[in-house]
Amino acid sequence: MQVEQAVVLEALKIVRDPDLNRDIVSLGFVKDLKIDGGRVSFTIELTTPACPVKDQMRDQSRAAVMQLPGVSAVDVQMSARVREAVGADGGRQPLPGVKNVIAVGAGKGGVGKTTVAVNLAVALAKCGGKVGIIDGDIYGPNVPIMLGMKTQLATDGQKIIPAEKYGLKVISMGFLTADDAPIIWRGPMLHGALQQFFREVRWSDLDYLVVDLPPGTGDVSLSLSQTVPVAGAIVVTTPQQVSLADSRRAVAMFKKLNIPPLGIVENMSYFACPSCHHEADIFGHGGGETMAAELGVPFVGRIPIYQPIREGSDVGVPLMISEPDSPAARAFMSAAERIAAQVSIASYNRPTIPLTVVR
Repeated sequence: MQVEQAVVLEALKIVRDPDLNRDIVSLGFVKDLKIDGGRVSFTIELTTPACPVKDQMRDQSRAAVMQLPGVSAVDVQMSARVREAVGADGGRQPLPGVKNVIAVGAGKGGVGKTTVAVNLAVALAKCGGKVGIIDGDIYGPNVPIMLGMKTQLATDGQKIIPAEKYGLKVISMGFLTADDAPIIWRGPMLHGALQQFFREVRWSDLDYLVVDLPPGTGDVSLSLSQTVPVAGAIVVTTPQQVSLADSRRAVAMFKKLNIPPLGIVENMSYFACPSCHHEADIFGHGGGETMAAELGVPFVGRIPIYQPIREGSDVGVPLMISEPDSPAARAFMSAAERIAAQVSIASYNRPTIPLTVVR
């Protein structure tokens, strides 16, 4: 006697997405369910390829269906389709070819914001996401240095074609100016450059577009909020109090600009001695996590002080490429997975945020 589809779907309801806190059947994750005698096959389509528990969900689904009478074999395929976290709002039209814009900012300079942005972008790409990165730090465009890129941008006759490296599509003012040429622009020119990076570049089929913002709470962040709908922002901090104070201002700024904070990353969190493995809290301990709890913002990870992170940034090979199995790279990957989860949650629970008029 052949098992019925309804019975299989009922059995699969025990499998829940831990981030969305709903079963995979009601979420519509179960696709292409086929039953041939005692053989059952289906696909579980997740909302991000960066799901850290996808193997457990696959195994749990297979075990649930195998327990049904009449089932002799179960084939489970895993796939992902990233959803948009936000649509058009406040007059901002979605960016063609991009599902989710993720801002990476910091309240102050010197916290390793660009290093974190680049490695998070590479981590998302290594998970199978289609990822781009905009170097929004117009005055100090360091993304090309950290990715080891020197290139001249081309066009297709209508739009600029982004450069590519390590699975990322990349745009930076660093591609358009000499290495030592200063950018001395007022706010309107910054706004125009950011508009070009978004609207005049041929972005195509991206799940995530990471925007590395300049430090502080200035013009570029305001322009970003006025240009495109943003899925959310990551705030990079260090544990020391001066950084935490500025990070609070950065979180408050994103909230005021109607950009939901997706999480806080504590960079340079601790130093692990390579000889004795003793961990030293050089800049303090637990400040980022405590601040996140106080502000009601997810804490998505600690990145240790690790010399190859700096070395890789200097030579243009991110740690996620040079040492993907190192503890520091695993910390980047864990943070990327949690950020992707927050975007997925936002795509199902789009909060109605009262628009704030920013003058």
